Amino acid sequence: MSNDTDALTDATTALVPALLTALDALAYVGRRLHPPNIPDLAAEVQRWREPLAEGREAFKAVQWPDRLERFAAHCVDAAGHALLAFDALKLAAQSPQPALGAYRALGNLTRALEALYPVTLMLPPVSRFFTHADRRDDEALAAKMAAADASRDKVGIMHASNQIAERGGFSLYVPEYHDGETRPLIVALHGGSGHGRTFLWSWLRDARTRGAVLAAPTSVDRTWGLMNPEPDCENLAAIVAHVKSQWPIDDGRVLLTGMSDGGTFTYLAGLRDDTPFSHLAPCSASFHPLLLEAVSGERLKGLPIYLIHGALDWMFPVEVAQAAHDALVAGGAQVEYREIADLSHTYPNDENDRIIDWLMG
Repeated sequence: MSNDTDALTDATTALVPALLTALDALAYVGRRLHPPNIPDLAAEVQRWREPLAEGREAFKAVQWPDRLERFAAHCVDAAGHALLAFDALKLAAQSPQPALGAYRALGNLTRALEALYPVTLMLPPVSRFFTHADRRDDEALAAKMAAADASRDKVGIMHASNQIAERGGFSLYVPEYHDGETRPLIVALHGGSGHGRTFLWSWLRDARTRGAVLAAPTSVDRTWGLMNPEPDCENLAAIVAHVKSQWPIDDGRVLLTGMSDGGTFTYLAGLRDDTPFSHLAPCSASFHPLLLEAVSGERLKGLPIYLIHGALDWMFPVEVAQAAHDALVAGGAQVEYREIADLSHTYPNDENDRIIDWLMG
């Protein structure tokens, strides 16, 4: 029995640290994904692939007992997706359109995170991995997470008609340690051709750390209805109403945020008079001053807006965000403007903690 336990421990030690390091390396690429940099980024992180592949083989070579089959399956699945991401990044760097290939490659990162997340309930290092990096040594937070009964209804990750092939549904996260407290709500909108089930992972670590409820809707059509916003606006309002009917939400801290097309739709849905959102945080969004012509002065005056844009954005030049800032301030909004020097057209997960500070301030 002791030998068996040692073998299981050794196998876990061979895989899990290598897997967590590999996932951090892939996230590093995602944060710095700028087309001219893709070949160098792909080459830089390839050194983490081989330890992961070796760890996965060592892990699979062990006979896992029935009680640990689920744990083993999640670890193997997550490692497999991470390896696919490394391989796809290498191919993307050699392709005529490296940006498109790199974005697709990193879709494997979100699949790896989804596969690994249930292990937070089984292994403390994995639970720490799914908290904000600055809070991983917070013993009180770790104890609260460890004591939570994640088997309860209405906590953890839930999906409502939001399989990858479905449109118009949403994914939801409620902290496992939720115990009836009133919480902020973050509604995070994916980019063009994206999906709420995958965009959930852009925010989950911070929502889990800071105790926020997180909803990641999927657009009704292929992307958000920029020319016909009504169906998506109605769907977002219905999602917020449903969440409020099931969990205590602070009406004064309901954030709508989004990336790219999701950022643009944050303006369209969030500037309406009938919106349920108290705060807006568009990221890497398009903007035209005509957007404000239909916005009432009452809605815009004093509206908290956290505006994020990258100086390296190749899809929507940073001048678009600068014009948005000037127009919104002139209209009376309270704008927190973040122009990030090393950010391209990708989502800056490292900005989430600051956004939550601003939301809760």
